[in-house]
Amino acid sequence: MPYYDNDTIEEVRSRNDIVDVISQYVHLQKKGSSYFGLCPFHSEKTGSFSVTPSKQMYYCFGCGAGGNVFTFLMEYENFTFSEAMEALADRAGIELPKQEMTSEARREADKRNILFEINKEAAKYFYSLLRSEKGKLAYQYFTKRELSPETMQKFGLGYSDKYSNDLYQYLRKKGYTDEVLKDSGLVTIDEARGAHDKFWNRAMFPIMDANNKVVAFGGRVMGDGEPKYLNSPETMIFNKSRTLYGLQLARRTKKDQFILCEGYMDVIALHQAGFDNAIASLGTALTSGHANMIKRYGKDVYLSYDSDGAGTKAALRAIPILKEAGITCKVINMKPHKDPDEFIKALGAEEYQHRIDEAENSFLFTIRILERDYDMSDPESKSAFYYEVAKRILEFPEELERNNYIEAIASRYQVGFDNMRQMVNHLGTKGGIISEREPQRLKSGVQKKKTREDGMMQSQRLLLTWLVERPQIYAAIRDYIEPADFTEGIYETVARELFTQFAEGGELNPARIVSLFSDEESQRQVAEIFNTNVQGMETDADWEKAIRETLVRIKQNSMEQRRRNLDPTDMNGLKQIIDDKRRLQEMEKLHISFK
Repeated sequence: MPYYDNDTIEEVRSRNDIVDVISQYVHLQKKGSSYFGLCPFHSEKTGSFSVTPSKQMYYCFGCGAGGNVFTFLMEYENFTFSEAMEALADRAGIELPKQEMTSEARREADKRNILFEINKEAAKYFYSLLRSEKGKLAYQYFTKRELSPETMQKFGLGYSDKYSNDLYQYLRKKGYTDEVLKDSGLVTIDEARGAHDKFWNRAMFPIMDANNKVVAFGGRVMGDGEPKYLNSPETMIFNKSRTLYGLQLARRTKKDQFILCEGYMDVIALHQAGFDNAIASLGTALTSGHANMIKRYGKDVYLSYDSDGAGTKAALRAIPILKEAGITCKVINMKPHKDPDEFIKALGAEEYQHRIDEAENSFLFTIRILERDYDMSDPESKSAFYYEVAKRILEFPEELERNNYIEAIASRYQVGFDNMRQMVNHLGTKGGIISEREPQRLKSGVQKKKTREDGMMQSQRLLLTWLVERPQIYAAIRDYIEPADFTEGIYETVARELFTQFAEGGELNPARIVSLFSDEESQRQVAEIFNTNVQGMETDADWEKAIRETLVRIKQNSMEQRRRNLDPTDMNGLKQIIDDKRRLQEMEKLHISFK
């Protein structure tokens, strides 16, 4: 990864106002000194996502996502830090310095580039074989599947020769070594069989990343061989759980949603029929990595999985993963046909569009499938079904949303709105999710199980937030507290940088502190530190009392930790503890001016 010095990072960050950048992704409205909108990182109806210009930071009070402008692009676009730097530098018209890589980083980058080259060469070779006499059988296969020459070209379809070392020999002649070919996933080299191809005598489907680079292949056997479908193994450039077939084309769609399928041919058939928003996971169940890739380019997905039992199970697994990523999901009814390819051939594009228009809400789909497990003619089983439905409705955080689903269920099953709502409220009260005095209020945002927060961590967070929001208090407390007194996790590093900014006398820059940390979790924690709130302080006297008490708690904790770790023979350490006790007495009488 390229290395950038702190001054270069800060120049790029400061030239990209966080409100301007995030406004390209999230609709923001100004409220007071901050901007608010719906969080792009979790599903919510009430905007708890805040962007604060003075701090150049964002923070979601619902799910805890937060950071600076780099963090946002890393989370939203799934960028590495280097990719975020390059994107923001380009946006601001800044030319980044050429980076000297370490020898290890250069070797890795070179190897990745070579693997991309090998996959590109293989794709070109397979493409040419399909259109030669050798590929006649595979070409007939694609033609029987009613694919046009234009569609075959668009997806780069090809053929791997019937000889099991044909591609190996071709790539060796191109100058690639056995060592790198082994790492490409296209060739296996062992003592028993020597070098042989991963794919041979198969109709070939190049798999591309979102940037249109060939990263892997899928192959459908010609004849009776096994397995029928085969995918490349994972390599340095291919991660199955983050790669979606057809995404390089679908990301350019003008449509408002993606159609998520199960197989190559479903995607290809839909694109040929005019549905250029079709994508598929690669023979694996949908993962959170897939969902996050989709979220980079859109927020709505229509599931077009097979209509059989396996397809239904796959849909039920996919729905919560998509929901967790903040993606709205509906389910397309394929019946009486098995999959989109078969459906399009039998009923055509117009009828498929009709099925899209009538796609079923994903929650109602899960309830309809759930109903199959219950005997609705038996009162006890029927009651158990409604009980399970009520439990699932409780998962929605907003009262209005819960009422809408209660109304939909009541209408579909003729159970009565009041009866269903009463059951939901009863279960919510019983489980501690809904208060008896406030029967319909839930916390907006992601529902997380949280342990009771450590009081000292809260105190240290509060003081750091207050120092940024009320910088005038620094002059009053600087003689009594130091960064080492912030003992929790990364707090000492944050405090040290903040105190340095105060000492240098320049403008406070919380967003720069975020950039000191390379991992997203630490950046999120820093954002949380600078967005800690406490209620009930209206006057300067209230603020002074709260700050003084917080300061004393932090100092007492620091002194206690030092005392426990003190060597009895350390005279300087003993003297410091005595000095700390004197300071503590002074702190308890400290006056803090807000003028």
